[in-house]
Amino acid sequence: MDATKTENHGVGGEAAAHYVTVTVNEQPVKLQGRQATGAEIKFAAIAQGVAIQPNFVLQEELPNGTSRIIGDTDEVRLREHLRFTAIAPDDNS
Repeated sequence: MDATKTENHGVGGEAAAHYVTVTVNEQPVKLQGRQATGAEIKFAAIAQGVAIQPNFVLQEELPNGTSRIIGDTDEVRLREHLRFTAIAPDDNS
């Protein structure tokens, strides 16, 4: 087995869990892994008490003050301090 495959492994050879805390609608949401889809981010937020629904539109808030829509199947590379907003699909704001 080469070093790249054994790196980051915990007890019993299982991969060590990677957790990241992001913000969804101003609330912290803890996610596991290095990537997540828009749907996975929304479901984790819902499970952790954020008052959104699976059909809400997810947007990533970018550092330059703009945002980009994250579709349910779009993958996001997870890192600390990412900020998202989720709004109802019929919200015209």
